[in-house]
Amino acid sequence: MKRTVVGVILIAGLAQLLAAPAQAAPGIDPVTALRAALIRGKGVDIAYTAKVDHGHGVYYTLKLDGMVGFGPQGEIASDTSQRARYSKVMRSGLKELGLAEYAAVEETPLRVISSGHDDYVSGPRFADVLPQGTNWVRYPHTDLPASNPLLEVLEPATLRAALARRTSWRGGVVKGTIKADELVEVSGSFATRFRGSSRSKPVSTISYTLRLSPAGLVERVTAKGVLHHWKGSVLRVEADTRYSTWGRPVTVALPLKGEVLDQEQLEGKVPYQVPGAWN
Repeated sequence: MKRTVVGVILIAGLAQLLAAPAQAAPGIDPVTALRAALIRGKGVDIAYTAKVDHGHGVYYTLKLDGMVGFGPQGEIASDTSQRARYSKVMRSGLKELGLAEYAAVEETPLRVISSGHDDYVSGPRFADVLPQGTNWVRYPHTDLPASNPLLEVLEPATLRAALARRTSWRGGVVKGTIKADELVEVSGSFATRFRGSSRSKPVSTISYTLRLSPAGLVERVTAKGVLHHWKGSVLRVEADTRYSTWGRPVTVALPLKGEVLDQEQLEGKVPYQVPGAWN
């Protein structure tokens, strides 16, 4: 099941970068540092805010935090909490359409555990449809979630491409731009979400800033792009992710079998696709 972006309309940008830039040691290759960190049983803590804008004051934001577990090739599991918020204009519009209750449900918090093949989702929105003793809905054949919806720097190929397309690298701060068509070719995460957007003209461009630790590991990514979406619409996306506690021991425990029902067993009662705007 492919993870998709929910089309909405937004206005304001994310906050200015406030942290002082880290200084990566001379000669350290961030891609090499990342590969060295990709050890089974180890991981990293993440926290991000994303915002999506189609104009006219209608938008949503998503806040996510949790942990990501690694294998030799990259992310293999995660355990995150997330919550979406609609703009006042969007909420008002949904109310006029008689969808105020839908909006309220969509804004409730979620916990999502990903095994790399399936997603297990829990939250208040399922309270009325799950039988007693069952707390989780399993969505099979899912793609892995992204630590940053635009620039997934936990993918070595994506990090390498970002470094190659840099416009400046001063101390531990790397700035650059990359075309969406190029990003589709190297980033499975980006391709899953935006392949359709990147194939329209004019070509979309993602701008980004990476902040590196003295060890060369990414501590923060801010990225933004104006993606030319279907039927001529424009999708403006901004995302800001912080990475911390690199190398922490990670164990992602899946829910017990008796606590889980599959999405197809609840068809018509729960969303068809994995809830969460960036899943």
